[in-house]
Amino acid sequence: MTTDATPEAPDAPPLVPLHCLLRAEAGPPRQAALPTGTPVWVLTRHADVRQALAHPDLGRASLYAPDAPPTVLTPNILDDPSSILNSDGPDHQAIRRTVQRAFTPRAIERWRPWVDGVVRELVDEMAASGSPAEVVGALTKPLPVRVISRLMELEGLDTERLGYWSDHALSTTAYSAEEIRTAIAEFGAFGYRLVQERRKNPGEDLVSSLVLAADRTGGMTEEQITSLTIGLVIAGHETTMTSFGNALVYLLDPERAAQAGQAGQAGQPESAGAWQRIGADPAAAAAATEQILRTVPLGDRTTAPGQLRRATADLEIGGVTIPAGAIVAADTTAANADPQVYPPGPLDLFAPLGTPSLTFGAGPHHCLGAWLARMELELGLHHLARALPELRLATPVDRIEWRTGLLTRSPLRLEVAW
Repeated sequence: MTTDATPEAPDAPPLVPLHCLLRAEAGPPRQAALPTGTPVWVLTRHADVRQALAHPDLGRASLYAPDAPPTVLTPNILDDPSSILNSDGPDHQAIRRTVQRAFTPRAIERWRPWVDGVVRELVDEMAASGSPAEVVGALTKPLPVRVISRLMELEGLDTERLGYWSDHALSTTAYSAEEIRTAIAEFGAFGYRLVQERRKNPGEDLVSSLVLAADRTGGMTEEQITSLTIGLVIAGHETTMTSFGNALVYLLDPERAAQAGQAGQAGQPESAGAWQRIGADPAAAAAATEQILRTVPLGDRTTAPGQLRRATADLEIGGVTIPAGAIVAADTTAANADPQVYPPGPLDLFAPLGTPSLTFGAGPHHCLGAWLARMELELGLHHLARALPELRLATPVDRIEWRTGLLTRSPLRLEVAW
């Protein structure tokens, strides 16, 4: 059994790293079409995207109304109508309240010492194994799996099976519709059994807290509780694994690393380099994390040009009237590079963000796990750079194997040396 999506075919042209992808230029709303042929309004300016993601007349639930046009060619877990992602208004807030307290910045900060310990342990194990090493299997993959397993008390979970379910659940072209439905059904059955078990034998874990809160407040179906549980399992490891792997490609790309190393604060020696600075200074690692999350997207946008919403009433965005029933794609990748908001030109990796990025969305559907993903990436980069200041890619960038055919893209394997 494979735990990762199939890499690109041997005769396919090499894929470029995600930080090298061309972005849509920020401009007025424009019309395009989804792969299904459905017309879509694409938003690329930061202000327009932020407005759309927070607008009460642009929702997710209406994407699944009986009269809604098709938006995807194959199913995936993000298109589950019972998911918190696909509910709006009071229904959405009722579901979100059952779990959001566990993911506030203050709550996440309490986990920092333990997450820090996990990161140090994995980095030390990789360093002790000697150069060269394969960093995906040694660090970027096991780190978020260990963290979410601890928070949800899933120790002993078959990580191969988790990878199998996750890849199928987030598939775009890697698997057939039948394979995807079968895997999601298996994953759903796992989630249902987990919910029932924690209801009978509650603990101090996140799943038990979720079930207790849902049962106390009422209003959530068993299907919604299960959907939220398995959604947290996937989101809890997929985003960090993807971001961490792509961040290392970005930082260790010789050309990009040279540019970043010369773009720091005045007085910062060019010879120090971005990677060494991240290892020497936790504050620099935190700043770099924010810039990397803004700059390096999670995927190719091959299935849709942005986060999809559907208008439930006529509204105006960016000087354009969007009619009721229209599909809107909020292109956060383009918005995160809007020159009216972020300085164009060479990236200053350590400059504070004057305006928050839209990587984790905005408005009522802002990603619950954003602070946890930030923490894991920040600590992972800092401790890896601290322990291995001479770390470099052992494989040319144009020969990296990628996980493809999914909503996200990250290295399948990444050989490093020091």
